[in-house]
Amino acid sequence: MKNDKQIARFFTEEGFWKKIKSYSRRAGLQVVHAALLLYYLMQSSSVPIKAKAGIAAALGYFILPMDIIPDIALVAGFTDDLAVLMFALSQVSHYITDEVKQNARVRLQQWFPRAKAEHLERIESRLGAVKE
Repeated sequence: MKNDKQIARFFTEEGFWKKIKSYSRRAGLQVVHAALLLYYLMQSSSVPIKAKAGIAAALGYFILPMDIIPDIALVAGFTDDLAVLMFALSQVSHYITDEVKQNARVRLQQWFPRAKAEHLERIESRLGAVKE
C-alpha cells in the first residue's frame, strides 16, 4: 500500500466534493459523516499541520479511484474507506469541536435529510468525536 505522503497528494477539495456528491448515498451515512468531520477538521486553524497530514492521507485514500476493495463492489465497497476514515478520526478526535460537528451535520442533511440528531450523536460517540 502507498505511504501517507503519496496518498495525501490525492486529496483536493474538488476531488473530495466530487466523490461525496457522486457516492454519498451508496457510501452511506457513517462513511459520509466521517469524511465530513475530517474535511472540516482540515479547515480548522486549531488543528496542527502534522494532524492535517494524517487527515489529508485518509481523505486522499477516500478519493482514490483504486481501493483495496473497489467502491463499485455492492456490499463491501466502502468498508476499507470507512476503516481508514475511522482510524484517522480516532487519531484526531480530540480536535473535533462543536463547530466542526455542526458544519458536518449541516452538509450531511443535504444528502441524508431524514437523518435524526440522535442518530448522528450516536455515530459521533462511536467515532470518539464528542468533545465538550
